[in-house]
Amino acid sequence: MQELVNYSIGQNSLGGLYFHSVLLFYKPTMESDVFAERFVRARKASGLSMQALAGQVGLSANAIKKYEHGDAMPSSANLLKLAKALNVHSEYFFRPSKIEVTGIEYRKRASTPQKTLKKIHSDVMDQAERWYELLDIYPDSAKPIPTFDLPAGLPQLIADYDQLDDVADCVRMHWGLGLNPIHDMVDTFESRGLMVILTHVDTDNKFDGLAGTIKDQPLIVISGAQAGDRQRFTLAHELGHLVLNGRLAGALDEEKACHRFAGAFLLPRSASIQELGEKRSNLEDRELYMLKHEYGISMAAIAIRAMQCDIITKAYYERVVRTFSTKGWRTEEPGDQYPAERTMLFEQLVYRALSEEYIGESKAAELMGISLGRFHKERKLEITRDSASTC
Repeated sequence: MQELVNYSIGQNSLGGLYFHSVLLFYKPTMESDVFAERFVRARKASGLSMQALAGQVGLSANAIKKYEHGDAMPSSANLLKLAKALNVHSEYFFRPSKIEVTGIEYRKRASTPQKTLKKIHSDVMDQAERWYELLDIYPDSAKPIPTFDLPAGLPQLIADYDQLDDVADCVRMHWGLGLNPIHDMVDTFESRGLMVILTHVDTDNKFDGLAGTIKDQPLIVISGAQAGDRQRFTLAHELGHLVLNGRLAGALDEEKACHRFAGAFLLPRSASIQELGEKRSNLEDRELYMLKHEYGISMAAIAIRAMQCDIITKAYYERVVRTFSTKGWRTEEPGDQYPAERTMLFEQLVYRALSEEYIGESKAAELMGISLGRFHKERKLEITRDSASTC
């Protein structure tokens, strides 16, 4: 039998992870099966072929194949080389639980390559697993995330797209947001019981997001590489899926309804009229740009809201679309981008668990995906993170 790393494998009985009517669950398994499944996931996430990975670590492609099929285990030395090449900690390969996935669906562009989807899938599953592990550390009497709930006054049946303006207002009022701009969407969502995961996989803007549930908590995943206004619209769109589930009349398209909800959530009807006036025959480009940076919604989406609120006519809106197309603004809007969203909740909860002595420094560093040395420096504020949080 080949040498194994010194890592104990336990069993864990945790809750279920649910994405778009797809059940994901933890189950105990043999060490070799755990390693093989996680090794395959890490390699696919890296974008390396078996041959390319073998070349990087000085092994044969046949050895890599045996690892992936569970027919062999690497030595400690080779394990460290593989972990370094795949940009993961060696402990990653031996986590005591795994997520088994079938039929997961992502909101994506039709041209998204399968290779990119595999990377996103691996990244999201890795972060979701660490969320599972972190939340399970907290005792039932000290659960750190509030329960997500919907307003009591939502209509049972939504038969018209125009009703979605009132639905968005209802959610805002339930959350105590009023009708003002929402300056931090991620923090707003997290403080109301919604988990947010940012995936930093390079998708060339071909992935928007997904919504689901993790341990009975709604979860939204967005791309960390997109501009802030696009991230915010995706967050609001995915919230729409949660709010409108089972409420739409058969004649309404769910994606179109979630788009309408997202625009109304970010820029309510009353705010649109207050900012633009009740009736307009013309909109200035600079005016749209300023509103974009006030409300965190794209110039194009503001124009759509103006039409939906009857501030401008459909004919004038179509002129705006043609102008945007001519100037190339439908691909990239002019001026500074709206700042990207970020999530700090996962990292905050790791430090909270450390402070309460639910975990030690080694486990905290592992959960955050950084070395123990770097964790020590961050904890002492000797260095700070320049990029978004791990989760």
